[in-house]
Parts: sequence; C-alpha cells; structure tokens
Amino acid sequence: MAMDYLVNFLLKCLKSFVLSRARQGGHNENAYEPPSMRRRRQGAFSLCPLFISPLYPVKVCNVMKFNNILAAGCFVAALPFLAACAVGPDFKEPESPPIASYGENGMPKETVGATTSHGGVQRFLAGGDVPAAWWTLFESAPLNDLIAQAVKANPTLEAARASLRVAQETATASYGGFFPALDGSAADDRQKTTTASGPYTLYTMAVSVSYTPDIFGVTRRTTEAADAAEEAQRFEMEAAYLTLTNNVVATAVQEASFVEQIKATKDIIAAQKKQVELMKAQLDAGAIAAPAYLAQTAIVAASEAMLPPLEKQVAASRHLLAALLGRFPSEGAGATFTLASFKLPSDLPLTLPSKLVEQRPDIRAARANLQAANAEIGIAMGAMLPQFPLTASYGVGAGEIANLFTPGTALWGLGAGLLQPLLKGGELLHKKRAKEAAFDAVAAQYRGVVLAAFQNVADSLKAIESDAAALKAQLKVEQAAAQTLALTEAQFKAGALDYVALLAAQSSYQTAKIALIKAKAARLTDTAALFQALGGGWWGRTADKGDSQ
Repeated sequence: MAMDYLVNFLLKCLKSFVLSRARQGGHNENAYEPPSMRRRRQGAFSLCPLFISPLYPVKVCNVMKFNNILAAGCFVAALPFLAACAVGPDFKEPESPPIASYGENGMPKETVGATTSHGGVQRFLAGGDVPAAWWTLFESAPLNDLIAQAVKANPTLEAARASLRVAQETATASYGGFFPALDGSAADDRQKTTTASGPYTLYTMAVSVSYTPDIFGVTRRTTEAADAAEEAQRFEMEAAYLTLTNNVVATAVQEASFVEQIKATKDIIAAQKKQVELMKAQLDAGAIAAPAYLAQTAIVAASEAMLPPLEKQVAASRHLLAALLGRFPSEGAGATFTLASFKLPSDLPLTLPSKLVEQRPDIRAARANLQAANAEIGIAMGAMLPQFPLTASYGVGAGEIANLFTPGTALWGLGAGLLQPLLKGGELLHKKRAKEAAFDAVAAQYRGVVLAAFQNVADSLKAIESDAAALKAQLKVEQAAAQTLALTEAQFKAGALDYVALLAAQSSYQTAKIALIKAKAARLTDTAALFQALGGGWWGRTADKGDSQ
C-alpha cells in the first residue's frame, strides 16, 4: 500500500508541476486576504498551486504494477517536481448556497409605520453594506461611549485576543520545520576502555546540523493546518467582538424599557390614587358603597406591586452593563438610558444571501476549521511515506581542554538516512481514516453553521416586520384604552357607571401602556439583532488598539 501511495503521489505532483507552469494569472491584490494567507504567499514556501483530486490509491495503480526498481527510478526522476505539491487532498472552499432570498416571500422592502416615537418606516437596502460601527446608527452618544469602554476592558474579548496571539505564534512556529536545525554541544566525558591503561577524560565541542527535506509536503500541510487554526481563532475573536457590542446595545435598550415601564406605572398609580381620593369623598357622602372604595384601593396596591420587579430588572440590567464593561457592579456603568436615548434607524443595509457566508464570523471560523481538518488528512497520509533525514556535524575533541583547537583534533561527520514505516499493526491507516471521519464531522458542522446563519437573518427580518406591525396595532390599542378610561372616569363621576367598569378600564389602559413601551423596545433590539445576524461589518473595521494585527 505504501508503494501505491508513493506512485500516486509522484504522478499527482508531476501533473501539478506541469499544469502550474501553464496556468495564467496571479494573486488578486483587491481580494480580501487574511494575514496568515498573505504570510504563506509571500514566504519561500507555498502550497500546491493547483487544486486537484485527493491522493488515494486509484485504479491506475492496478494497471501500472511497477516493480521496486522502476518505482525507485520514478521517484528519483520526479524529485524536481515534488516541491510543487503536498501530500493529501487540497482544500476546496465550499460554495455559497444558491439562495436568492432569506424568506419564502422574497427580500423584504420596508415595514409599516406608526405616528409615535420609534414608529417610523424602516427600509431594507438590498445589497447594502453593514457599517463597522453599526451601533452609531442609533445616534446615542452615551451608547457609543459604553461600547468604546467595553471593547477596551471586556475580559471575554481580552481572552479572545490572547487566544488569537497564541494561534498566531503557533502558526509562525510551524514554519520552522522548513529550515535546518543547528545545535551546539560541549561535553566532558570520563571513559575507560579495555585497550587503555586507565581512565581518561575526553573533552568535545561540536556543532551539528539536521534537516529533513519536506519532499512529500507534510510540513506544508502542518503549516496549512496551523494557519487555518489561526484564521479560525481570528474569526472567533470577531464573533466575540460582535456579540459584545450587540449585548451592550440590547442591555441598554432593555434598561431603557424597564425605566419607561416604571415611569408609566408610577403615572398610572398617581392617577389611580386621585381616583381613590375622589371615591373616599363619595364614600363619606354616602354616594358609593364601601366595596367600590376598597376595590379601587386594591387596584392601586396591585399597581404598586408591579414596581419592585421592574426595579429589580433595572438593577440587573445595570449590573450586566457593568460586567460587559469589565467593572464590578458597585462601580456602575455610568450612563443611564430611556427610550428617548435611541433613534430607530430608518435605512437598514441588507446583505445579499450570496455574500452572507463571507461576512458571518462564525461561518468563516467554521470554514477555517474545515480547512484545518482537511490538512490533517494530508499529515496522516504523510506519516505513511518515507522520510530522508540529513545530518552534518563538525567539532573538536581532545584529552585536555588546552589541546581542543590544536591540529588533529577535528571531528566531523555527514549522514543521510531513510526512514520508512513498514509494520505498525494498521495504526497509520486507521489514523488516516480517523482524520477523514473528523473532516466529515467538521463539514457537517459547517453546513449547520451556515443553515443557522440564514435562519438568524430570516428570523431578524421577520421580527422587524412584525415589530413594526405590532407597534402600529398596539398604538391603536393604547389610544382606545386611554379614551375609554377618560370616558369611564367621567361617567363614573356622574354616577352613570359602577366601579366595576372603572376598574376594567384602568386595568386595560395600564396593560396597553406597558405593552406599547415593550413594542418600542422590541423594534430597537431586533434592529440590533439584524446587524449582528448580518456579520456586524467587521470587514470595514480598523483594528482597535487591543486587536492583533
């Protein structure tokens, strides 16, 4: 089997070498190129320039039964071409899904509007580019300040940056395999042999060089895997950055919603208490019965009972903001928010489905993991092929230190070897198969990430459309409830209605008022969720001070 792999590898490399010489064109300077890919392109060592079929035993080997002598001759003749290729399958980037829209009804155009704050029409700009600082579209200076602080001090983002530096250094270290290893040594050995009259001391100093040529491209596959791991970690950091900024926006809007609900609840309580005072006067005058008065005081108490949970939620939002900023809860988050602190963006850029796989950090990270898994197959296949270690050494040796550099003390050596695994109980074959199975698993994970990404965008688009319609409908409910309450209070004062109708009108208005506030907040949070679902514009962001270049 090893001979079949070797022959197929030689044929592959020969074909790759010839076709690469005939291929026209070159590197596209305008295309996006990650740092690790640029390092590989500019370095002395590159991957095979042609994506061709993976290296597996094929039928050609069954009809080309070379004997050992002919195979060895083929190997020697093909040595000049081996530098153009690497063992194992070359990575082919997955194609973008052939999807024209995110939902079943095509790309949305715009939402409905309502004549209230945060009720404007939102238009979807198909093909638009998400800005890097997308949160600035909410036109909130305090929010911008909080995000700037969070980006600098958030521990999760700091950990992601540190992990990226680890991956970068690991990838750079992997390129050391292309170069010879140079070592120096000095020894003081006390020895005794049967031919010597007694023990003697031998002092030696030497420099040795060892190098294993990357004939089959195993080192190139190793660097490819390390570079891909770096890319995956880079996009993991971008995903952490995007999640952090979205969490700050969502938490600030959530705090504003709770603050507005507390304010509305207090206004309702104040109105209800005025009604209690009026009913107390009517009770004293004998105009109403005691149960009516007690029912009104009960609804006031019920409204007051709504305040502590809301205040707890405001405090929890403040604590979360502080944590996102890398602070303790006692240090606070600084700015406070109301819904008036935010403007609803009217124009929403909408990435085309064909470009989403290039802009989502999680998809890019999954793709990099897929490339790393692909390279691991080549590494496992390379372990089945021979290695040709080369060694050289030069030094001096003498019985006394003073004589080390005198004539006749030089020691040198040159060596070349061949290391070919012959029998390992099937270990290498099954390890290769395990890497192939791991690739299949990562490929399935990649498809899952892509599907989830498209689902996120579709959900966000539908949520924005539904939020706009819900706000418009809820505004009508709130207006109708307010009018009903005003008429009911007037008729109750005139004695035309009993207290049951008054309590029902008050409860309906309170519910409608709180629901209207929640509907406004939902439009803001779901708009932020759309920006996150579209990738957050990381490709247009200048790396901040903490990011690795």
